[in-house]
Amino acid sequence: MSLKILTVDDSKTIRMIVKKAFRPYDCELLEGADGVEGLVLATQEKPDLIVLDITMPVMNGIEMLTKLKSEPGLKNIPVIMLTAESGQDNVMQIVKMGVKDYMVKPFKGEQLIDRVNNILKLEPKKTEEAAAADDLSGKYFSVDGDIQVLVLQEKATRQVAAQVEVYLQSKIKDMIKSGINKFILNLSKVPEINMSLIKVIMSVIQNCRKAKFSIRVVGTTDLGNELKQFQETSGISIDNTVEEAKTALS
Repeated sequence: MSLKILTVDDSKTIRMIVKKAFRPYDCELLEGADGVEGLVLATQEKPDLIVLDITMPVMNGIEMLTKLKSEPGLKNIPVIMLTAESGQDNVMQIVKMGVKDYMVKPFKGEQLIDRVNNILKLEPKKTEEAAAADDLSGKYFSVDGDIQVLVLQEKATRQVAAQVEVYLQSKIKDMIKSGINKFILNLSKVPEINMSLIKVIMSVIQNCRKAKFSIRVVGTTDLGNELKQFQETSGISIDNTVEEAKTALS
């Protein structure tokens, strides 16, 4: 889920610097030109972080911060204050009010990001290639309760086998992190057996065994009989339905 970042500043230039700084990250940027606008946005959107200027018309940053800290639903939102003054008294005032950090203008975007990373975990935006890879991964992999499921519904070409192999390594790591240790390889809709399919089956089984996962293979009776003709897969037990595989894993 994207983080929501609210920047409140009467300077369009500063808001542009903030927006540009967050552009490479998975964030939704909200903008207010004064404390009144900022408070309305904070109330409506509940941002994950507020970058708040001190000197603004209508309602300044100190006034907005005071109102934020008085509202139970807003008081815990981390705030980074922007100030044109670096005097000790000014800094002590905002620190006592509970800001997470402050920056003296002028500043660079990368300096702001460094401060934010001390408060929140910023995630880079995914490239179009990475997003497409995730979509393709979802074509094959899904989680059913506490079971990772890999479904092949097409002929296993070399390209399909290569894709599955790449995504499999990532899914194995995700399973280990999340504590999932059950795997179902569903081949019930595979139209034919070939060497690419054999490689997929063996790769899945070997990786699961290495990670000490329990694995079941689902397929038709005909597929099971055909697999027995290959030395590599002759000893594999085939469940005819996913429900049978789930029962065996329980």
